[in-house]
Amino acid sequence: MNKTIRNYDDFVAALLDAGFSMGGGNSEGIYSIISWNWNDAPPYDTPVRWHTGNAETDPWEWRIRVLDERDDIAYGKLFFKKSGFITKEWYPYFLAARRGDVDFEDAYMEGTISHFAKRIYEVVVDNGTLPVDAIKQMAGFSKEDKSGFDRALTELQMKMYLTICGRYQKISKKGEEYGMSPTIFCTTEQLLGRDVFAQAAGISAEAAKNKIIERVLQLNPSAEEKKIGKFIFGQ
Repeated sequence: MNKTIRNYDDFVAALLDAGFSMGGGNSEGIYSIISWNWNDAPPYDTPVRWHTGNAETDPWEWRIRVLDERDDIAYGKLFFKKSGFITKEWYPYFLAARRGDVDFEDAYMEGTISHFAKRIYEVVVDNGTLPVDAIKQMAGFSKEDKSGFDRALTELQMKMYLTICGRYQKISKKGEEYGMSPTIFCTTEQLLGRDVFAQAAGISAEAAKNKIIERVLQLNPSAEEKKIGKFIFGQ
């Protein structure tokens, strides 16, 4: 199932139709609306190019644009510890498959959540939407903890406790923009609303798995069973 993507609107329409997508390229053999990586030539004639800064034709810009302009698409490190998108319609199925009815504290007590992840999660819950550099500071992470921090932040996204909800531009005392725009994180409840979790509560893990498998095979009939399982369960 491949559609010609020529601009942001084409991408959003294709994503809402598909329900989910890898963020860029399809190296895992599941499905990606933008099936080529930033350094690859597109497989068809299109003005879409990575890292040009053009909000209409740069997929790198689209990942934040959907968060800024819509309330029905989530983006983050969701699949294979890589970036991806899930629409609000399909999010309850992934929640049901990955989290079920286990809350964060129970997951931590069971040993399925790391201590670093717990520190990050509690800071975000206590303070709301936070940029990544503020999370590091408020949770007491040092430069030596960088790799552990990055792993824990990915863990929380894969397990769908935290999600990217935008970015912010640093402003100098002179009122001028400077530096990189740090990513902002929030809880998934804050981004998508609690109705998504209520829907997930009514779906069994088995039913969720079967629903996603069916859709993956519609999008990509050649997807491998083992890969699909990892895709669904966030492994």
